[in-house]
Amino acid sequence: MLNNGHHAEAEPGSEAGDKTGNSACCSPEKRKRVVRVWCDGCYDMVHYGHSNQLRQAHAMGDYLIVGVHTDEEIAKHKGPPVFTQEERYKMVRAIKWVDEIVEGAPYVTTLETLDKYNCDFCVHGDDITLTVDGKDTYAEVKNSGRYRECKRTQGVSTTDLVGRMLLMTKTHHSNIDKNSDYQQHTDNFGKGPKGHSPWTGVSQFLQTSQKIIQFASGKEPQPGDTIIYVAGAFDLFHIGHVDFLENVYKQSDKPYVIVGLHFDQEVNRYKGKNYPIMNVHERTLSVLACRYVSEVVIGAPYAATTDLLDHFKVDLVCHGKTEVIFDKDNSDPYAEPKRRGIFRVIDSGNELTTDAIVERIIKNRLLFEARNQKKEAKEMAVFQALKKREEEKMKEQQRGLVNEEQEN
Repeated sequence: MLNNGHHAEAEPGSEAGDKTGNSACCSPEKRKRVVRVWCDGCYDMVHYGHSNQLRQAHAMGDYLIVGVHTDEEIAKHKGPPVFTQEERYKMVRAIKWVDEIVEGAPYVTTLETLDKYNCDFCVHGDDITLTVDGKDTYAEVKNSGRYRECKRTQGVSTTDLVGRMLLMTKTHHSNIDKNSDYQQHTDNFGKGPKGHSPWTGVSQFLQTSQKIIQFASGKEPQPGDTIIYVAGAFDLFHIGHVDFLENVYKQSDKPYVIVGLHFDQEVNRYKGKNYPIMNVHERTLSVLACRYVSEVVIGAPYAATTDLLDHFKVDLVCHGKTEVIFDKDNSDPYAEPKRRGIFRVIDSGNELTTDAIVERIIKNRLLFEARNQKKEAKEMAVFQALKKREEEKMKEQQRGLVNEEQEN
C-alpha cells in the first residue's frame, strides 16, 4: 500500500510545493520570491522516466512550467510521434509535479523562451537532445548559465517499450529471466551503425524503496474524504487511463482515489499475449505520478473482496466501460461492491486502450525503428566528439605536468 498525496491542489507548505514560495522548508532567501523552472520535450509515450525528470525539476524550484512540442516539430527533428500533440498535452498536465504547460513550445530552448515565461532556468536530463542537423537544443541556455541537469532514470526508454511491443515476449515481466530473444533486442533495437548511444541504449529497471518514496507523498485520508477504489493493469499508463481517473476523481468533492494494481501474472491471465508491457514495478511509478491518484496497492487481489473493502473503508468502487472479465473461479470480481450498492461504471469518454497503442506501434514499426536508429547515430557522433575532446584535454594536462616537472 502506497500513499500518494491527496487532492490535486497542494496545501501551503506541502511536499508538492507552496506556489507562493512560503513553504516552511525553504530557506529565507528562497521565501523572498517564487523560483520558476522550465522543462520541455516531446513527452511521447510518457513513462515514469519522464515523470521522474519533472519531479526532480520541480524540487529545484517552486513552480514548474513544461513546454511540449508539436507533432510537426517532432516529425521534423526526430520522426513521427506515437501520440498526437493533444494527447501529449493532456498526459503532461496529469503529472502531479507540473504546475503549468505551454503548448507548442519551440524545439530549441532559447533565453527568449525562458524570459517570456519568467523562468529562472531550464532543467533537462543528463542525456543530450539534438536538432535535425545535430546541434544541441540547449546550447544557448547552457552558455548563459541558465541550465540545470537532473539524473536520467535508468532502465526505461521509449526505445525499450516499443521493442517489447514488437517482440511480443514476456521477458520484461517481474519474475522471468531474460532470454536470448530479449538480449538480441537490447543489442540491436535502434542500434546505430557505430554502436550504442549511452543515452538511448536499453537497460534494466531496478525498483528500489527510495524510488517509491520519492514518487509517493504518504498522505492518509482525512475525515470527510470519499474513499474510491479502482483496480486493473494500468499498463503503458496513457491518456485513456488519465481520462478515466479524472472522471473517478470527480465523483466526490473530497475524493481519495486508491488504485489496485494486479501482479504481472494476473494481468497476463486475463489479457494474454505478452501483457503487461510494463511490469508491476514500472506500473506502480507510472500510476503514482498521476495527480488524481492518492494511493496505490501493489499486487491487489483480482476481486474487490469484503476484506479489501473493509480494510480501506471503501465508499465507492469504480470500473470503466471495458468488459469485466470473471475471476479464475468464474465469479464476478465486483460481486461484493455490487451487493453493497457501491459499484459504479464510469465513462471516461476515451476509447483509447493499451491494445490500440500497440497497434499504432506495430503499424508504424519501420518508421519507429528508423527513428531510433537515426536518433542514436546522431547521439553517437556527439558522444564520440565529446570523448575525443576530453581525451585531448587530458593529454594537454599531462603535457603541462611533464613540462612543469622538467622546469623544476
